[in-house]
Amino acid sequence: MPLKRDSLLSFANSHREEFETLLKRFVETPTVSVDPNHLDDIRKGVELTVETLEGYGGKVEVYRAEKGNPVIHGVFGNDNNLPTVTVYNHIDVQPASKETEPWETEPFVFTKKGDTYYGRGTTDDKGPALSALFGARAAMEANVPVNIRFLWEFEEEIGSPNFEKIITKAAPNLRTDSVVVSDTVWVSRNRPASSAGLRGLLGFILTLETATVDTHSGETGGASRNPIAELMQVLCDIYDVRTGKIKIKGFYDDVIPPSKKELQDWANSGFTTKAFKKAHHLKKMRTEDPLEVMKRIWGMPTLEVHGMVGGYQGTGLKSIVPPRAELKASCRLVPVQDPQKIKKLITAAVKERNPDVNIHFESAAPAFRTVLEGELPLALKRAIKFAFGRDAVFVRDGGTIGAMTSIEKVLNCPVLFLGLSLPEHGYHAPNENFDWQQASGGMVAFAKYFEEIANLK
Repeated sequence: MPLKRDSLLSFANSHREEFETLLKRFVETPTVSVDPNHLDDIRKGVELTVETLEGYGGKVEVYRAEKGNPVIHGVFGNDNNLPTVTVYNHIDVQPASKETEPWETEPFVFTKKGDTYYGRGTTDDKGPALSALFGARAAMEANVPVNIRFLWEFEEEIGSPNFEKIITKAAPNLRTDSVVVSDTVWVSRNRPASSAGLRGLLGFILTLETATVDTHSGETGGASRNPIAELMQVLCDIYDVRTGKIKIKGFYDDVIPPSKKELQDWANSGFTTKAFKKAHHLKKMRTEDPLEVMKRIWGMPTLEVHGMVGGYQGTGLKSIVPPRAELKASCRLVPVQDPQKIKKLITAAVKERNPDVNIHFESAAPAFRTVLEGELPLALKRAIKFAFGRDAVFVRDGGTIGAMTSIEKVLNCPVLFLGLSLPEHGYHAPNENFDWQQASGGMVAFAKYFEEIANLK
């Protein structure tokens, strides 16, 4: 008997308190993967994940590499005659501090205000992960004939450096027909969106040291070199800060612009510049044209500066010439740009302009594109419309999930996206939040998607 929306909503509402209690436990376990001081919290997060999956009847394996954080695999159903679908999420989170960021609540204290849940990880990605899990529970209670797997990792926020190594070794135990990911953002609450692709990422740090200590600008200024100024000059030589255009020769050679069909979908997605600015608390933008904004955040590569370290940071003015400076930046890449090729181009461009600058590359991940034709995307769209009452539009996501290319490569299966987050939920931002409307709708959508998979020939 087909699943009914009212029955699934009833399931969600009857399990709301349980969901909120579990989300509270996950949020209040600060699984910050970038900070070694949180290694014990990562361990606790792994234990909580295993406890949760086993508590709902899953068979759980913890896979590890020689270093780094593990990947958790939860198995629900093991009938070789049934289709198998795997849900990917990540349980690690970004750092957060009320002392240095404008959080209105404690970031690692779960705070409920009406139907909204505040705290680091609520929307990225613990809330959507648990919504998918509860959707699976609803499908299993309804005896939907499908094998469901969960693949949860703890290093996504640092580029998934060990993920591919781990799943390659564990591949015989991870076999699946397809993967669905709940870690992307809609265009707006009024228009469901499924990501058709992600941008890649290449992070790097430029450093320049010209002395060993601060020196008096009156005594040495004019003769000594200023590393902050020189790094700023290098930056401006390779990047137009007003337009965002990257001036490195060959940088755009492999870029494939969005197709006419994609641009039509984007134009019909309900995106507005006003809503985008409000959701992200932006005062000024390089352009106000909606389609141009979408091209820039989804379809074109970027270079962004994240921070400059060096010199005096205290109150007032201290007239010194600093001895050292560091510039933190990254590029978002699009299909089919190769991170290794871009590394070489950036290195050559920087060294040509200032050979004394050292460059260190951080995480690197290529861009990713999902399947847009065939039974799976249609099943996904049917599930989303069933849950939220509106057709989903295929857009792209400007962010990066490094694990996606590894999954496609190692598990050799299609990867689709059933995201639940909204722009105003604040990915990586202060006051990150999630809400019951998206959580409960997500449970319904995932349960229906599992049924759709079960009905595919």
